[in-house]
Amino acid sequence: MKSSIKKRGQKFIRRFSRASTRASEESKEHIKENLLARISHIENIRLLIFEWGLLVAMLIMLAITQAFWFADSYSENAFSNGGTYTEATIGDVSSLNPLFATTNSEKVLSRLMFATISTIDYSGHPGVGLAQSILPSEDGKVWTMVLRDDLKWSDGEPITNADVLFTIGLIKNPSVNSIYDSNFSNVKVSENEQGEIVFTLPSTYADFISALNVPVLPKHKLENVDPKTLIEDSFSNAPVTSGAFTFNALQSTSVSEEKVYYLSANPYYYKGEGLLSGFAVHTYKDKDAIINALNSGAVTATAELSAADKERVKSAQFQQKNSSLNSGAYIFFNTNSEAIKNAEVRAAIRQGIDIEKIRAVATDTAALDYPLLDSQIELSTYPEIPTRDYEAAKAKLGDTTAIQLEVATINSGYLPGVADAVANELRNLGFEVNVSTYDENQEFINNVIAKRAYDILIYEVELGAAPDPLPYYHSSQASSAGLNLSNYRNTLVDDLLLGARDTLDQTLQAKKYETFLNYWVTGVPAIGLYQPNLTYFYNRNVRTFNNDIRLVTALDRFTDITDWAVTKATKNKTP
Repeated sequence: MKSSIKKRGQKFIRRFSRASTRASEESKEHIKENLLARISHIENIRLLIFEWGLLVAMLIMLAITQAFWFADSYSENAFSNGGTYTEATIGDVSSLNPLFATTNSEKVLSRLMFATISTIDYSGHPGVGLAQSILPSEDGKVWTMVLRDDLKWSDGEPITNADVLFTIGLIKNPSVNSIYDSNFSNVKVSENEQGEIVFTLPSTYADFISALNVPVLPKHKLENVDPKTLIEDSFSNAPVTSGAFTFNALQSTSVSEEKVYYLSANPYYYKGEGLLSGFAVHTYKDKDAIINALNSGAVTATAELSAADKERVKSAQFQQKNSSLNSGAYIFFNTNSEAIKNAEVRAAIRQGIDIEKIRAVATDTAALDYPLLDSQIELSTYPEIPTRDYEAAKAKLGDTTAIQLEVATINSGYLPGVADAVANELRNLGFEVNVSTYDENQEFINNVIAKRAYDILIYEVELGAAPDPLPYYHSSQASSAGLNLSNYRNTLVDDLLLGARDTLDQTLQAKKYETFLNYWVTGVPAIGLYQPNLTYFYNRNVRTFNNDIRLVTALDRFTDITDWAVTKATKNKTP
């Protein structure tokens, strides 16, 4: 049986071997006959071969194009996490403690690193920040604030009521001399049994929520520091923060006076994690240095230039957008100055100078006649401002050739050019005029603003989300620590401004402000010039603040900082 199977297997192998040999020989013969023997004919059909080859190549290219086409339909190049946004600012940084932020550089760093109790929302109205709620009593004299849950400092420690009470205590301490001290004048602060912070005001203040737009400091880091030496403490160089970013490092360049403050994303920020991993603030001395930085690509953006600087920004990578601000540029008359203490003299100057010519220097800005904005309050009547009459003004002033006027301003935006235009108009009226332009820093605040070391000040002031000209025209603010830059004093105006603050009735408030404006136009403590814009130059490849945000101050551009981005990546689209 086994022998039989073996013989059949051998027979099958022999047959398979003969068949394979025969097939191999036939294949060779076929290739020789149908391929090798026909190669000499290729020349006759070369055009046909070329056409077929071209057709095949086109089909392959179409297939590849279709693949890319469909890939684009389900993916996109979108902003993603990571990267550092760099912004150029003007001004020295003496301290990173937000209670002492005076220069633009310090204010930007303060806003990026420290959250505030209340804040300005996307619509330009006061809203909550670190606070979960801020509610007034029926008479507006008592305000109750509750913090959000689970707030943390950048070191992981909780933000509590104790931090709020500690911070306001520092602000109210005269030895600290904080920029926020006027916000809490005669305000009592305490914690009730329900764990709420209670602010008791001496009188009704309808917009007290805006006064709470102040940063909070960590008690656990500063409670043992003498308030008198707070600005000198190490916290001013490396603070624990509550904002979107926390301090990382400082770099000083050897070539110029530029400094770079590197910030890292704060993982405990109450608004959540943003797209940026870092933010770098480059501080410069002047606009020329910033323009050089833009053109060289050293920074991503800046808010320090005006529309007039557009032609100097040569890099095609940058584009510009303008956003109106709730601010005003004014000619402030120092009513303590011997030369212009008489209201009739100030009125004659207003009548004699060409306001429109001065405003023309500040291109792309809206004219501003009063210390209130239409967006703040709706008034039924406005007092008439006398039109220009040079001859009449000159007759009222008489001989002014011996009168020297000191005009002061800062090196920011249109102000230097506006100050020169004002000086020329005053010289046209016969005055001797000297213009001094300062860098906006603590030295300027201490030596010029606090001392009112000027006859005339050309300056921009913040007007706020709600109407409240009290800081600029109430007698109590005509001091070294106040913002009454004109040293204007009028008891009737004081009563009107306090009364407007003290009422929750908007109709009555409007009536009081209408009467105040009559006194303001008659007394001429200041002359309105224009409403400034935020002119923002930024790299076209980044995402910055949304155009729909209503800015009250330039710093409100950081309202949606968690949405800013510099890095892009390909992502699949969701169906």
